[in-house]
Amino acid sequence: MQVILLERVDNLGAMGEEVTVKPGFARNFLLPQEKALRATEANRKRFEAQREALEKRNAERRDAAASSAEGIDGETFVMIRQAGETGQLYGSVNTRDIAEAVTSKDLKIGRSMVVLNDPIKSLGLHEVEIKLHAEVTITVTINVARTEDEAERQAAGEDVIQTLADEDRAIAEAQAAELFEAGAEPEDLLAAEENAEIVEDAEAEAEAADDEDEAKNA
Repeated sequence: MQVILLERVDNLGAMGEEVTVKPGFARNFLLPQEKALRATEANRKRFEAQREALEKRNAERRDAAASSAEGIDGETFVMIRQAGETGQLYGSVNTRDIAEAVTSKDLKIGRSMVVLNDPIKSLGLHEVEIKLHAEVTITVTINVARTEDEAERQAAGEDVIQTLADEDRAIAEAQAAELFEAGAEPEDLLAAEENAEIVEDAEAEAEAADDEDEAKNA
């Protein structure tokens, strides 16, 4: 379907350009959001007659978005979620979750404004872009943690999952040392060593998951 853009639209074009889009995209998004008109001769004349007013409207919306951005650009939003020992979430954080977290009484964020290629599936600090306007994009940090305490520690720069893994490994090694000094049976020592290996495997699994997430977002 041919449409005339009434404002700049990412990956399509600038105001006044005629572009070809899928009918569903036009009917469900561009037309009802007043971002485009069907490319008919009557609408071409209508656009030219209203171009100055449309440019003024777009500038006002851009300025309003820029003003709203000042209050949340760079802000951090905490989201409490359940997760396993390796930091993988039991579920995920998606665009709707983020939109709801960032929305306030002064600013409404729609899920379509959240730029997120894949849902967040791990604990930690995640930078997410939010497009308030075609020409105004901000970045917020989503602090996903299991508790408020963990969220505060992560915000301070601590890798909570690594800290817990280090503590578990230290406990396992201490137990193995105590058993050895006490003259424990071989099978008890083997069990202690296996516990330490389990901790190391969990750490490796968490690191692999983090690397996978970074590769997807690169």
